[in-house]
Amino acid sequence: MKLKFLAGLALATFIFTSCDDTTGDIGSGTLIDGSDGLNIVTDTFEIKTRSIVADSVLARTYTGYIGKVRDPETGAYLSSDFMTQFYLPEGFEFPEKDSIKSLVNGQIVADSCDIRLYYKEYYGDSLAPMKLTAYELSKPIPEKTYYSNFDPEKEGFVNKSNGVNKVYTLVDLNVDAATRNSSDYIKSIRIPLDASFGTDIMRHFYNKKEDFKNAYTFINKVTPGFYFKTRSGLGAMAHVYLSQLNVYFKHKTTTTTKDGTKKDTIIVSTAAFPGTEEVLQTTNIINDKAAIKRLAEDNSCTYIKSPAGIFTEMTIPVEQIMRGHENDTINTAKVSLSRINSTVNSNYALNIPTTLLMIPKAEMYSFFENKQVANYKTSFLATYSSTTNQYTFNNIGSLVRYMNENKQNKDWDKVVIIPVTPTYNTSGEMTNLTHDMSISSTKLVGGSENQNGAINITVIYSKFK
Repeated sequence: MKLKFLAGLALATFIFTSCDDTTGDIGSGTLIDGSDGLNIVTDTFEIKTRSIVADSVLARTYTGYIGKVRDPETGAYLSSDFMTQFYLPEGFEFPEKDSIKSLVNGQIVADSCDIRLYYKEYYGDSLAPMKLTAYELSKPIPEKTYYSNFDPEKEGFVNKSNGVNKVYTLVDLNVDAATRNSSDYIKSIRIPLDASFGTDIMRHFYNKKEDFKNAYTFINKVTPGFYFKTRSGLGAMAHVYLSQLNVYFKHKTTTTTKDGTKKDTIIVSTAAFPGTEEVLQTTNIINDKAAIKRLAEDNSCTYIKSPAGIFTEMTIPVEQIMRGHENDTINTAKVSLSRINSTVNSNYALNIPTTLLMIPKAEMYSFFENKQVANYKTSFLATYSSTTNQYTFNNIGSLVRYMNENKQNKDWDKVVIIPVTPTYNTSGEMTNLTHDMSISSTKLVGGSENQNGAINITVIYSKFK
């Protein structure tokens, strides 16, 4: 009897697998395994979708975005500013005071000082003229959760009297082409600061070394950080992976030659203070609200637009799915979202979102605030397939059951589709999941006036007679 049961179970598993591979082509029907009375039933149900404005998202990202661009497909403008603090490793030291050779009237000075915004990726025209202003913060920004609509300037953290303007293009034409094309060239936007800023840092160190004990004291006692604000220009957005404050000075050092002779040498050194994961960084996304509202109200489709733009909301027909199947097992439930290809011909078309997250609408904010990752029980990821031009959520059966068991919750039958960026460790385990803060956009089949075919959820049930 046990052997018969196991054989039936193996056959059932084979049938489940076969059905899951072809659920897009199966209509309502019943398959029966006559050996043990196992019924396998398939059915499809229509899903309703609409676009919803994201407004703002949790800005837990270590990439700063600076610039302003226009989506050639939708005409929507997007600009971004960002703030960063600077990190100081424990044990940081300037050279011995007596060794400093950058002096004016016997007083220590910095030869120069700048901030470098390093980037690898960018969107748009690398020759588009852009302008930003770098402001030193007037006070430290408290360590807490910030959303992408947080504006340090409006919140009183920016000292508007000390702004430094920088006109730039992402291709630095002040650097010769041979250097720019070399393998060791690192692209950056250089913002020169007055040398007095670096002088103040150096003198502060020699007068009050305890303020350089660690990053906390550096931020609270020396410099609270900088805010980089897009001022003018259109057509380029840099993805800044590292911001770094540099103070340049000369000092004497003693070297020993091969024959043991000691020699005093004056060298040029740099004290570098990077913006890293250990300190606070925020990104302020400014979407074209009128354009975003117009797109969200377009009922002929739905949108996925990042950063902090538009999500797609889906209403799952949970009661229909469960009706008559209250005691059945949902083996699989699959949903595919099809893209509507852009008809706009542009060299600067926005990227297609790579990864989408499906979560209950009630968890749209708490999911990210609690630093959750997809568990494939109530939260699922789908990756864009260029072969099918779709995003497919392969088995959300457990989510359907969860929704059915939690009808008392607000928006209990609704999920939200959100563009995200997953991070994996070397073992392939997902370690982090954040909002996609890159510039991307796509239209999906759906909406209340959808003319491109229904969006269906295909469900496979099973039960023993």
